[in-house]
Amino acid sequence: MVLKEQDKKLVVVQLNGGNDALNTVVPINEGLYYDNRPHVHIKQDHGLKINDDLAFNPSMLAIKRLWDQGKVAIINGIGYPTPNRSHFRSMDIWHTAEPDKVINEGWIGKSLKEIDPKGDNTLGGINFGRGLPRAMSFSGVPVASVGNLDTYGLFPQVSEDQDRIDLLNAFTQMYGGSEGRDIISEFIGQTGKDARVGADILRKAPSLYKSTIEYASNPISNSLKDAARVMFADVGTRFFYTQHGSFDTHGGELPVHSKLWNDVSNGVGDFIDDVEEHGYGDSTAVLIFSEFGRRIKDNGSGTDHGSGGVAFLVGNSVKGGLYGYYPSLKDKDQLDGDLHANNDFRSLYTNILEDWMSLDAVSILNGTFEKHDIFKI
Repeated sequence: MVLKEQDKKLVVVQLNGGNDALNTVVPINEGLYYDNRPHVHIKQDHGLKINDDLAFNPSMLAIKRLWDQGKVAIINGIGYPTPNRSHFRSMDIWHTAEPDKVINEGWIGKSLKEIDPKGDNTLGGINFGRGLPRAMSFSGVPVASVGNLDTYGLFPQVSEDQDRIDLLNAFTQMYGGSEGRDIISEFIGQTGKDARVGADILRKAPSLYKSTIEYASNPISNSLKDAARVMFADVGTRFFYTQHGSFDTHGGELPVHSKLWNDVSNGVGDFIDDVEEHGYGDSTAVLIFSEFGRRIKDNGSGTDHGSGGVAFLVGNSVKGGLYGYYPSLKDKDQLDGDLHANNDFRSLYTNILEDWMSLDAVSILNGTFEKHDIFKI
């Protein structure tokens, strides 16, 4: 394997809505699982075996293949103290690494500020999809948000070259420098200039991309393909972010959850194959997480908001294996009908920040957290 790009990169896949950890990494030999899930369970002989006690959801074939290659770390029972069952608040906690108060600074935004204090690279972090996750937010840190790389850029609908040049010139003048502007105008102007510079750089990425990997045609695969195309263009991006879901499976869970994981698993599998083919396999890690898990008991056709989820780190440089212990389903060990989280998500962030990105995790996470030995380099 040739390490083409020395700077380590993190690709974040956010599973919106609260992924059901029990039906993702399934305790196939635990009778309490089937007792509590008479309707919404994975049959014992249908799962993809991890070991004698656990199995992947049968839709996670590509993840299972990567597991067999030693490229998947499973972080069991992940969460945070005093779980919050609100989608918005729980995701906000994951984004800011702050469970006790509401703040605006995201953990990735703070990381980008440490990597590039002056914000010289407008493409240090890129979100693929709509909006901008709070995880990437930090004052003075430029971050691009790309809906579709093929059409990304300012005025992409303008076909005539001269018309587009005229519009871009007007845009440049609108957001050009001027003395004596107030702080709001200055901020808007800087944002506009960053957007213009980023758009012009990213516009070239699709034409540079060649691959034998055929991604499926669905939102998560499209986003991961776009991430690969930007990565291979070597524009200095360190953090790539995308989302999929909703995993909020209150009803009809089995077919919905199966389809969701089929798309995520195949998309991640294709992406890992793509970075391997292009020489970025050793320098790329993928984090897959959700804001919380689901309740232990099913509700007849689905599952409701719970705690004690599961996260994954995937890549050549990941030490594949199980991290943390699988939460107990015994009544005495439950948290109001939920799984007890035993892995603080900030411990995983500490691993990523210190051992992968070579950053100061304490200042970014506002604390010290015990970590696992999860990376090879």
